Amino acid sequence: MIDNIKILDTKVLSDNWYVLRKITYEYSKRDGTKLTQSREAYDRGNGATILLYNKEQKSVILTRQFRLPTFINGNETGMLIEACAGLLDKDNAEECIRRETEEETGYKITEVRKIFEAYMSPGSVTEILYFFIAEYNKEMKINDGGGVEHEEENIEVLELDIMQAMRMIESGEIKDGKTIMLLQYIKLNNIL
Repeated sequence: MIDNIKILDTKVLSDNWYVLRKITYEYSKRDGTKLTQSREAYDRGNGATILLYNKEQKSVILTRQFRLPTFINGNETGMLIEACAGLLDKDNAEECIRRETEEETGYKITEVRKIFEAYMSPGSVTEILYFFIAEYNKEMKINDGGGVEHEEENIEVLELDIMQAMRMIESGEIKDGKTIMLLQYIKLNNIL
């Protein structure tokens, strides 16, 4: 399809929170024609997400928190129900998701299983998201969760029946892509 991709120029447009770059590149089409294009790419680092599930109760742990981008794009309250997630920073994906699970949900999980990885918005964002699942039980609850205070996360922890969570996708109460993918994985693979 395309070949001989060469970066010609990279300009940083913003590095306020994460990094937005304008990249000019050249490539050859299959017929040998060379083209030059410019695109913007947002680099916010890579992340990890996890769905906690309980086989006995047929339940999952999700979170609810304010997400400004959803608010400015029509979500009246800005609140979003989603699976626990976080940026890797300098950690590997499994270390990250263990830390985030404890901070956000209050559960100290024992075994995690990576199920896949995916680019979530490859047309504009560089991030790869690593997807995990893990079983939980009441004995693993070591604190209330809710996020790290100095990060002002203000996270509400939700324990939902799996069928209720699936209905919430249909009703539009759950609109987060990573969460929908994880819930569907759990159902498609007969885990719950």
